[in-house]
Amino acid sequence: MESAALMWSVAAVTAAVFFWFVCIMGSAEVKGKRAVDLKMGSITRDKVQDKYKQYWSFFRRPIETLNSSENVPAFVDTFYNLVTDIYEWGWGQSFHFSPSLPGRSHRDATRIHEERVVDLIKARPGNRILDVGCGVGGPMRAIAARSGSDVVGITINEYQVGRARAHNRKAGLDGACEVVCGNFLQMPFGDSAFDGAYSIEATCHAPRLEDVYAEIYRVLKPGAMYVSYEWVTTGLYRAGDPEHVEAIHGIERGDALPGLRSQDQIAEVARRVGFEVIEERDLALPPAGPWWNRLKMGRLAYWRNHILVSILTILRIAPKGVVEVHEMLYETARHLTRGGEMGIFTPMHMILCRKPIDGDDN
Repeated sequence: MESAALMWSVAAVTAAVFFWFVCIMGSAEVKGKRAVDLKMGSITRDKVQDKYKQYWSFFRRPIETLNSSENVPAFVDTFYNLVTDIYEWGWGQSFHFSPSLPGRSHRDATRIHEERVVDLIKARPGNRILDVGCGVGGPMRAIAARSGSDVVGITINEYQVGRARAHNRKAGLDGACEVVCGNFLQMPFGDSAFDGAYSIEATCHAPRLEDVYAEIYRVLKPGAMYVSYEWVTTGLYRAGDPEHVEAIHGIERGDALPGLRSQDQIAEVARRVGFEVIEERDLALPPAGPWWNRLKMGRLAYWRNHILVSILTILRIAPKGVVEVHEMLYETARHLTRGGEMGIFTPMHMILCRKPIDGDDN
């Protein structure tokens, strides 16, 4: 009798622990996904593993071939089908980094990093602002709420459009936030349509930065401001150092990047398409704390999540292929951390630009 009672107790505890891991454990910041809800975007369950293999094969090609490939946007779309739910589950609704702030939570640091955009581009009520590469809309909602502006976001991924719209409705901001599915290299907006624009760690997916900057320039009104937080290599990067190369290539492969640009190229590209560069600096430098601290997931936490997604896959709750995607993101986090620790990579090189008014000296 006692043995039976013990077995039932153990079973109850095991079930409770499993329920907590699977059904309750949500994202680190704002719960938008539970583990049991993990999908792979709009990819059907039976195609997830094949799509992952195709993605991995494509981004293991030499960078020189990726820069000229017309297939990059399609594979970026595949990437976000594969990772969007895992990002929401494990990171939150804002798919970007932020400087670590003493005494402030990651959530606060993220919000402050996003709200900085409002002041930089001088967004105010009545403005129409463009979010270039909006993801599921975390920054969009923060910026719309802070500024009173109407924000239009564009993402190449149809699944993210649905997620962003659902979050906008839940936040009561669907009247201020609009989401469009499209390629930011060929945006479906007229000339001079926006009073300001921003991109947060998004334009790094463009094979040529000139192409996306030129599109942003086109859709901005004369005199409007544009700010971007860019992923770049710093002046400390050495192409002849194998450790440097491994870290940067690991970041590129694991984040669907056709090739990271160097820090000193950004302003040159902005000026080339017509922008006036107002300010440029690395927001990751001191006094900001290390942005990569948030990535330093302990081995226990990694194996906990790894076991969880493995169990969900075995139970056919999660589609086959989720485990491989999770492993890819863990490895990418390791490369990002090394890039940050060595000082050769920053995800928040800020450039503030202005579209000149006709007659201005640029």
